[in-house]
Amino acid sequence: MKSFFKKTIWTSLICFNFFQIEMVRAIVPYYYFPTIKNLQKQSLYIGKNAYQLLYFGQYEDSLNLAKLAVKINAKDEKLWLILAEAQIVNKEYKNALNSLNKAEQINSNNSEIYFAKSNIYLKISQQTKAKNALEKGIKIEPNNHKAIFQLGNILLMEKNYLGAIELFDKSIKIKPDFWQAINNQGLAYFEKNKVDLAIKLFRSAISIEENAEPLLGLASCMNIQNNKLAIQLAKKALGKDPKYVNYDYRKEQLWGEKLQTSTEILLQNKQLKKDVILAKSKISKSS
Repeated sequence: MKSFFKKTIWTSLICFNFFQIEMVRAIVPYYYFPTIKNLQKQSLYIGKNAYQLLYFGQYEDSLNLAKLAVKINAKDEKLWLILAEAQIVNKEYKNALNSLNKAEQINSNNSEIYFAKSNIYLKISQQTKAKNALEKGIKIEPNNHKAIFQLGNILLMEKNYLGAIELFDKSIKIKPDFWQAINNQGLAYFEKNKVDLAIKLFRSAISIEENAEPLLGLASCMNIQNNKLAIQLAKKALGKDPKYVNYDYRKEQLWGEKLQTSTEILLQNKQLKKDVILAKSKISKSS
């Protein structure tokens, strides 16, 4: 009887405690605390959304999302890279470099970090730092034809034409249809007074992509040899991309002084007067 009484009391206490717990649950709200794994997944999802917004030109929204992603997960270099890219398009170059430094601290073996740094250094006219960053990235990813091409472009800016040609050639060996590198070899050879080689290269680039740049480059090369053909090529080039009528724009595309002079002479031809005026008007409307 005593034993039965004890059991009854014990059972009553358990029931009472259970009832009390359920009452507390009914009063106090239940909170869900996500795991680290879930937080990481959420940050990657936010990071991807930030990257998509960049693609659609929503730069400020992309930046805000990217900042949120790294706040949630500051240990993923990919998120810092996305933030850096958002900062670059918003012209926050100093902040972007800081983000890339954070990414490098997490993973110094990611070539994209150095390629992104190089891009920023070029924008702020620090060519030596841009070159060093590219060289670091290429050591990690030696077959990146775009990075090798960009390094060649820096040498082109420095008027190291032979060095640039060598790098462009390396880039073309990796990607034979890389017409931009073939075109830029033509730019370099023209400055070395090797006009026949420049003609050959511009023609080769055009055979891959009939772009305004090699078309106008070839026209400038051909002006003395075949003025009629040069005018036809120039008309086609300006029709495809009127920006090439502008000296400063061609300079941005790394055209050297000799090719610039040759092009200016060609564009002064009376037969191109209407085309030049039309191209300039198109630029004015778009600006």
